[in-house]
Amino acid sequence: MESFLIQASIYLIAVVVAVPVAARLGLGSVLGYLIAGIVIGPVLGLEGTQTQDLQLFAEFGVVMMLFLIGLELEPRALWGMRDRLLGLGGLQILVTAVVVTLGVLALGENWRTAVTLGVILSLSSTAIVLQTLSEKRLMPTAGGRSAFSVLLMQDIAVIPILAFLPLLALPGARALAKAQAAEHEAALPFLQALPAWGVTLVTLGAVALVVVAGRYLVRPLYSYVHRAHLREVNTALALMIVVTIAALMLMVGLSPALGAFLAGVVLANSEFKHEIEADIAPFKGLLLGLFFITVGAGIDFDLLLAKPAVLFGLALALMVAKGLVLYVLGRIFGLRGRNQWLFTLGLAQAGEFGFVLTAFSVKQRILPDDLAQMLLLVIALTMFLTPLFFILHDVLAKRIKEEGAAVEADEIDEQQPIIIAGVGRFGQVVNRMVSSSGFRTVILDHDPKVIQLLRKFGFKGYVGDPTRPELLKAAGIDKARVLVVCLDDRDAAIRLVRYARRQREDLHIVARARDREHVFQLFRAGADDIVREYFDASLRAGRYVLENMGLTEYEARELERLFFKLDRQAVRDLAQVWRPDLPTERNAAYIARARELNRDLEAALLARFAETRKAAETQARKAAETERAAGAGDSPPFTRANGKGKAEEAGAGETRTQDAAARPAEPAP
Repeated sequence: MESFLIQASIYLIAVVVAVPVAARLGLGSVLGYLIAGIVIGPVLGLEGTQTQDLQLFAEFGVVMMLFLIGLELEPRALWGMRDRLLGLGGLQILVTAVVVTLGVLALGENWRTAVTLGVILSLSSTAIVLQTLSEKRLMPTAGGRSAFSVLLMQDIAVIPILAFLPLLALPGARALAKAQAAEHEAALPFLQALPAWGVTLVTLGAVALVVVAGRYLVRPLYSYVHRAHLREVNTALALMIVVTIAALMLMVGLSPALGAFLAGVVLANSEFKHEIEADIAPFKGLLLGLFFITVGAGIDFDLLLAKPAVLFGLALALMVAKGLVLYVLGRIFGLRGRNQWLFTLGLAQAGEFGFVLTAFSVKQRILPDDLAQMLLLVIALTMFLTPLFFILHDVLAKRIKEEGAAVEADEIDEQQPIIIAGVGRFGQVVNRMVSSSGFRTVILDHDPKVIQLLRKFGFKGYVGDPTRPELLKAAGIDKARVLVVCLDDRDAAIRLVRYARRQREDLHIVARARDREHVFQLFRAGADDIVREYFDASLRAGRYVLENMGLTEYEARELERLFFKLDRQAVRDLAQVWRPDLPTERNAAYIARARELNRDLEAALLARFAETRKAAETQARKAAETERAAGAGDSPPFTRANGKGKAEEAGAGETRTQDAAARPAEPAP
């Protein structure tokens, strides 16, 4: 017990220290776990004698991962992305496996080993790539969506790969692997006593049982457990589902990962899907992390130091070969420019499932131990090199963006007093209102599809990067009266405002801001009027809430106007203490001033509410006295058209907020 606690403490300390550091450096959590394993294993020699036992236990994290992957695979979603999932993803696995197999054959290995290595190395790192795409906000791009499709197909392909790899073992080795597995599987001797048709029936029956139980038993079982209102029991039930299915698959000689994946797919449309996922995810993360730690602890550092050139050369050769395959496939499927490079460089590494499949291949007597050690090192090195490839993508993306803007820019043949830079949803509303009021605009946007769509509706626009000085000059920046900056890119908006202010001190600049910090940055860059994109909509929503809490329309509108006025003044005050070199949560002066302004705002709103309520009551009394004197009876001074909202809302939703729309744009602080 004592040695177990000491060993557990070492592993947990390594995780707590190494993983956050790796995440902050942009290396990803998987590499953090590997680094933790390397530190406590080859470097410090603290892994102890339980590493192999822990690895067997931690492999259950892979089972849970496949269960969660199955939960996400709804049939409709899969059908919608079938072209890229089956076409792009399937071809990537197949072509990459063939290329790697031919390369291994050229190095003198036998065909069984070559095919095994080709299949294992055709997979990429789901954990690293998806995390990096999310951090860099590249998931919505065409390259990001294509990469996700390939990764999803690779995750699905792990199931048939696990079933296929044992067929590559020599008959004698396969029998030895089965015999060793039989020592640990109680039900296998029973299956071995059955005829072939009996084994098949039992196997199919187990799969059918999983499907039927997932479809008809899980829902009533979850409903029964929910009545206890105990979170730990719900978690126990989620674990019970995965553990039971894995045990059943082992008993009939199938992969537990296959059963878990199948159960996840069956439960994908269940109303308990998200709750099951939330209960399982922490265990999956910890067990999978533990698995990666044991892999890192088991890396043969002596081998790495003995053959550094060979191992690094193999890692780079693998990434180059996969990159070439990905580049060609991306081009075939219509990826160009930055998206093609993102797809190519993002998926060029080997993946975490390579560790799982390598360990599985060793158990099946397909790969020898010495080759498996080299393979683990190559996989780990490609994952370590992946952040460098993403940095290379960032450099290429900037160059492609600059060159593409210069080539694709339209020739501007008119100059108007108003220039609108960026016509997304925000810029389109601004342009429609200004144009409908009789003023002419020049619209600039870097996306040709947006400009083409705009032209279909009768609005003229020009393709080009609005931050380019020559494009602004052609659009008439020297003579324009107003520049409206509606760019999605925060940094680009700041650069444009700064440049325009340097060129024209008298130019009036209206800028769209993402949030309050962006307001401060645009204010310092020289914008005159700054509009937070969700601010007015949030005020309207807040006013609706107040009205439905019993306030009259007049009272809610007055509080809305006062909040707008005071918040505008607060932004001005906070701009004086905001520091661009210091995070907001560490700026003590900013936080203190914000809290003080919030207290003043609350006091002012309460005071105004008391005033309006008192005035309304006084007016109501006078109206009632007048009506009584005239014999007309009682009638309140403020009434709604109906119980749910104004009568004018029967038309467009925006009609309700004419008073807010008439208010001038939020000025700079």
